[in-house]
Amino acid sequence: MISLRILPTHSRAFYHCGFPPCTLAVMSLIHALVAQGSTILAEHRADSRDFSQATQTILSKIPPNNSKLTYVWEQYLFHYVSEGGFTYLVMADDSAGRRMPFAFLSELQRKFLEAPSSSSLNDPELPAYGLQGTFAPTIATLMNTYNTAPPVDEIARAQAELNQVKDIMVQNVEQILSRGERIELLVDKTDVMAGQATAFRRGARSVRRQMWWRNKKILCLSILVALVLVWILLAQFCGADLRCGSSNK
Repeated sequence: MISLRILPTHSRAFYHCGFPPCTLAVMSLIHALVAQGSTILAEHRADSRDFSQATQTILSKIPPNNSKLTYVWEQYLFHYVSEGGFTYLVMADDSAGRRMPFAFLSELQRKFLEAPSSSSLNDPELPAYGLQGTFAPTIATLMNTYNTAPPVDEIARAQAELNQVKDIMVQNVEQILSRGERIELLVDKTDVMAGQATAFRRGARSVRRQMWWRNKKILCLSILVALVLVWILLAQFCGADLRCGSSNK
């Protein structure tokens, strides 16, 4: 299980240096990456904290089909968009909500597909961090932009997309990180389906039990009727006391 130190709220501001130049930013977006399957092609971290095990665990759980999902772990949200065999993932503070991170992911996806290095995307087996040198600066610039002054138009467009998409789920990955396989769904339409399936199974078992008792009752009644018919038949020849020998004498 990963043990992470939670920074106080008042210390969430940090100086972002390197690429682009140093600026004072509010750390809403913490870690972003682009991956092919579970292979990270390029990533950028806004500070020195390492959440690589958490991101690798989430990447290993992402299905191959196109999907959008939000995982929750402690006060952090892991948002991702998986489309066309590539996964765009960003780790954000819970105070960032979901609209701004998904706007960031939409812009990250657009820049990734338009980048000059996109000509190599047809390679089905890109090496790990194969695009780190060419695309990581783009991720860093985009993260800095959204951490300081996110574009209003992009956020509005992301909100419209979120309103239209009904299959964006929120899942708790704390159990994944501690036990490897268990995932507790927080918001998932499959919860409703699972509940309906459970109710259906219970109803089916109840019906089977009722049918079993009904069949037993019919069988017992049939045996009783058969015995009565045999008794009536014998009574006609031997009398009600069924003493056929005594009657012949």
